[in-house]
Amino acid sequence: MSTGKSNPLGLVVAGIVVAVAAVFLLAKLVISYNAGQANPDDMTAEAINARVKQVGELDAGEVVAAGAMTGKMVYEQVCFSCHKDGLIGAPKLGDAAAWGPRIAQGFDTLVKHAVEGFNGKMPAKGGNANLTDQEVARAVAYMANSGGAKFTEPKVEGVASGESKASEGAASK
Repeated sequence: MSTGKSNPLGLVVAGIVVAVAAVFLLAKLVISYNAGQANPDDMTAEAINARVKQVGELDAGEVVAAGAMTGKMVYEQVCFSCHKDGLIGAPKLGDAAAWGPRIAQGFDTLVKHAVEGFNGKMPAKGGNANLTDQEVARAVAYMANSGGAKFTEPKVEGVASGESKASEGAASK
């Protein structure tokens, strides 16, 4: 039974609700505007450099001259991918039974197979064409010696044997 008159209490409540909502929205607008403003403390050179620095950093470790890697270094960077777990029949590092028949073929034959590739399984230079033949020979000596051979690892030219051992230790860190 409506009489056509509006309820004054309802209008007051509606007015208050609208006013509160307007104040709330205005406050959110001001806060969001201020949040986008730069904080002076964040504008120092150190803070800017920290925000724009590269995500990842590469530590190449020891820089080695071309052809100067020791057998251990070549193994750790190339050969381990197959010889660590014996992939495709590769003799594992330190497995005397697997290395025995290969060692019996002689150092020169093992180096030839490693440099040129062998039997469709061993890729030339372990798949890294950037290796020198001397580096491959050093890696062959290192791996075969771990399996019982007594091969002499070819010297790194221009580096005394003590320095070669020091660089070998530094590269494995």
